[in-house]
Amino acid sequence: MPLPRPRAASAAALRLALGAAVLGATALGATVLAAQPPTTEPAGAAGSGGGRAAAASLQAVPRSGSIVLDGRLDEEAWQNAPPSPPFTQSYPNPGQPPTDSIDVRVLYDDAAIYVGARMYDAHPDSIAAQLARRDASGIYSDWLHVIIDSYHDRRTAFRFSVNPRGVQKDVYTSNDGNEDLNWDAVWEVATRVDSLGWVAEYRIPLSQLRYGSDAPAGGRVWGFQVMRDVARRNERDSFSPWTPQSPGFVSSFGLLTGLGDLPSPRRLEVLPYVSAKATREPGSSADPFYHDTDLQPSIGGDVRYGLPGGLTLTGTINPDFGQVEVDPAVVNLSAFETFFPEKRPFFLEGSDVFDFGSVRANARYGGATFLYSRRIGRAPTRAGALGFDPDIAYYDAPDQTRILGAAKITGKHGPWTVGLLNAVTAEETADILTADGVRDETPVEPLADYLAGRLRRDLRNGQTVLGAMVAGTVRDMGDDVFDPLLSRRAGFGGVDFEHAWHDREWFVSGYAAASRVDASEAVIEGLQRNSAHYYQRPDADYLDLDPARTSLTGHMVELALEKNGTWWGSLDAVESSPGFEINDVGFHGRVDYRALSGLFGYQNYQAGRHVRQRNYFVYGTSAWNFGGTSIYQGVSANANVTLNNFWSFGASAGVNPRYSSDRLTRGGPLAELPASWRGSVNVGTDSRKVVYGSAFLSYSHDESGASSTSLSLDVQARPSSSLNVSLGPTLSTQNSTSQYLRTVTDPLATATYGARYVFGDLHQTTLSLDTRIEWTLTPTLSLQTYVQPFVSAVRYERFKEFAAPRTYDFAVYGTDRGTIAYDAEARRYTVDPDGAGAAPSFTFGNPTFNSRSLRGNAVLRWQYRPGSALFLVWQQQRNDSEAIGDFDAGRDVGAIFRTVPRNVFLVKVTYWFGA
Repeated sequence: MPLPRPRAASAAALRLALGAAVLGATALGATVLAAQPPTTEPAGAAGSGGGRAAAASLQAVPRSGSIVLDGRLDEEAWQNAPPSPPFTQSYPNPGQPPTDSIDVRVLYDDAAIYVGARMYDAHPDSIAAQLARRDASGIYSDWLHVIIDSYHDRRTAFRFSVNPRGVQKDVYTSNDGNEDLNWDAVWEVATRVDSLGWVAEYRIPLSQLRYGSDAPAGGRVWGFQVMRDVARRNERDSFSPWTPQSPGFVSSFGLLTGLGDLPSPRRLEVLPYVSAKATREPGSSADPFYHDTDLQPSIGGDVRYGLPGGLTLTGTINPDFGQVEVDPAVVNLSAFETFFPEKRPFFLEGSDVFDFGSVRANARYGGATFLYSRRIGRAPTRAGALGFDPDIAYYDAPDQTRILGAAKITGKHGPWTVGLLNAVTAEETADILTADGVRDETPVEPLADYLAGRLRRDLRNGQTVLGAMVAGTVRDMGDDVFDPLLSRRAGFGGVDFEHAWHDREWFVSGYAAASRVDASEAVIEGLQRNSAHYYQRPDADYLDLDPARTSLTGHMVELALEKNGTWWGSLDAVESSPGFEINDVGFHGRVDYRALSGLFGYQNYQAGRHVRQRNYFVYGTSAWNFGGTSIYQGVSANANVTLNNFWSFGASAGVNPRYSSDRLTRGGPLAELPASWRGSVNVGTDSRKVVYGSAFLSYSHDESGASSTSLSLDVQARPSSSLNVSLGPTLSTQNSTSQYLRTVTDPLATATYGARYVFGDLHQTTLSLDTRIEWTLTPTLSLQTYVQPFVSAVRYERFKEFAAPRTYDFAVYGTDRGTIAYDAEARRYTVDPDGAGAAPSFTFGNPTFNSRSLRGNAVLRWQYRPGSALFLVWQQQRNDSEAIGDFDAGRDVGAIFRTVPRNVFLVKVTYWFGA
């Protein structure tokens, strides 16, 4: 498709968008996140070992003489710097001396921090040194991690990691342990392996760190941590004592002293890009908008500017995300939207600042993503519907809404964490050819402005945090075509808090948020009726469906108590009102619930005779809707162990007694779900081997005979130090006795409130194969490929209707009630629900289908100078659907490759300017 032509925006709309951006930036200028990562990454764990060890301290000294980054540490300046105190093991023997010693020294000047580290190794020929692309995770390699808390707030840090082959990784840490691997800095490091072990020599520009402009009395003191990972022993050694059961992560750092009054550097970075994209896809020669090859040049860029006080302004104009990996294929038969994670670098970097609603709890029910940045630049609202308009013969609509510009201010100013994000998306149009042969254009997405603001205040050295957040969108609804489709204004506001005590062993956290949507009566009625709300449920007397409403409001509140340590657990209570709605700027599934969740567990990371670490826990959840009906009950138990041979094993089991569902009939009456049970097992092999992997098997079954099975494998192979291959096949089956099909209005169906709720038995088999190949020629040149063939066969049978509210009873057509006939040529079923009775008959199409697809991309990335890169990208998509219903792997996989693909080729060049 050709590059869509922008329409002239109305003056009022432009004032709306630009005014919001200026107002937000002015307000900020005037004023001024927790899952455990794998043990290969130095991040905080949710544990406490009953007390904090004394923090280490290291003195930095001014650089005297020149430093050449060559991994030798032979300059006189290094000899004049004090060596670090002895390190201690974090695991497998916490508190013990390292197997091999480490020597770290720190220098500084007005432009940079220099870190020199000597990692001694009695067997240097055994040092693991896998070559990989920058920011790679999960590779088999030794690592050195230099982590600096330059704010010295005991919650925030900047990590600079390197392996013996010079592979770099930079990570931003917030909230005492939450990691953001999408943060990118421009820094240098040289490594060398020799007869004594290996060496890392860093130069970290001060411009890449964040700290206040005024030094405290007595000079600057930063939080400082250095960690060394030895892959073959799965050993971590730390400069300042830390274990996986320590209370926090950044809060356990040691001190870097002697920094004096470091200057606040000028921080200006500009990253322009130019790109050219060529798209080749199948089409009809009769389509006047079709081109064999569609060329789309583009130009834009990003800018970063260091504001006073440790804040950073980041902006982007016409961002291009062509090098981002494609989303995996799914078949969604539920009433809810599929959640896909954000992958675009601009929105990922610094996203932790806008984290809201993430309480410290190990088990939760429901939940929401309060800022879901994939709403910004989504597919145009009306684009998909044009193909179903009988008055339109052909059309050409954009795949995504263009982001005209976006900016954000993030960072810390003293005890304050601040964030402001503003983005303006374009008004998009589609070119159309009407059935009468007239060429025209029609709007498919209005001009919109998205704004989010975040403010947090640290107290008690970061052990107490108070915060607030607002987010919303405003759309230019000047074109009446959008009035029944989209809200005019929507958003939320809320406050949150976190409080720790007993040396961070205990936490209490929570939030309260309120939402509001303003729109036409049609939009608000649609929201009341959609799957998140279902105000129309006939037996829900506490709900009030009002077609005359022009706004919808609601709230969500959550409170959690967490204990860390060897014995750990949490309690969580959450409430989401029936009118809570944030899907214009956030993401949530259902609302209208109150829930209690609890978890209690035991963990131990001290290596024993046979077991290196173990973790056991039990948890349960109960939930009710606002009418007092139980909508979920469940309890489960889990056990996980890692042996001294580095194999891991896990198992889980759970039961769900009978409870009610207010979603099964998709807006109809309550149903009772049958009791069920489930179990799973997993095993992982020794990751030190050239070929290793893991397997996961799960099974569930209920009283009605419904069941599901899933088997997934993850096989990793590294045939050489520069090549890594990953295969992830997954085979799953689902047999459902209550797959919803449609609702038919019939006043004679008095038992079910004047409607018939039609269901069928579903049999689904799905096979996918996630394949990744990463070939790294040098630390700055890599080829990464991702391919996912996907097939799913879905067959329906035993069509039936829901018989009585608050039961799981169904009447099968043709057996228990009425008649059913099938027209094979038209592929339609005709149902007479009461045979010779007065009830009218109805029809529906055969829902059986086979879905097949292949999605993949290949990205060649060359970082030809620090901060600058060249991307060569190839993306391919193949899609096919056929009404078969049975699963045949050979036939269905072969059919994928007989379809005509959509190919996209992209060349993109970025160039970093820094000052």
